[in-house]
Amino acid sequence: MVTFFIAYFTEDDLMTLHTAAGYSVLALISARLLWGFVGTQHARFKDFLYPLSTTKKYLQTIISGKALRYIGHNPAGGLMIIVLLITLFVISITGIMLYGVDNAGPFASIFNNSSQIFEDNLKETHDFFANFTLLLVALHISGVVIESLIHKENLIKAMITGLKRK
Repeated sequence: MVTFFIAYFTEDDLMTLHTAAGYSVLALISARLLWGFVGTQHARFKDFLYPLSTTKKYLQTIISGKALRYIGHNPAGGLMIIVLLITLFVISITGIMLYGVDNAGPFASIFNNSSQIFEDNLKETHDFFANFTLLLVALHISGVVIESLIHKENLIKAMITGLKRK
């Protein structure tokens, strides 16, 4: 998320840093996708992809204060990972396309003669998803805090170390 925030706060003023951070986000997404298939048990997608009905029931148990404890990601956390990966990917791709509109980057030859309407819509999409990601990050942090309080454990530490009491 550090690279996302660097990109978010350097948009117009420091375009070289913004672009480097954006490419870094895309590289990290790629690494996370790979890790979702070959990583440790609880990092793998098959460990935390739940049906939406399970996620809905889980969210209801949080409201009632009776949420089940999971060693890996809970259903809401698993869904959040997928949504964040998708939004970050959309931001990255629209950013590379916008860079191409400015006649730079790998899409320069494709998008450098784009219409103003296309460029404006692309910028709106890029900005919307960047701002939406801020909301998702706030929801994710809130969820981690709530879950930590419900189960009386430090999930932030567990996220950093990869260790959680059984």
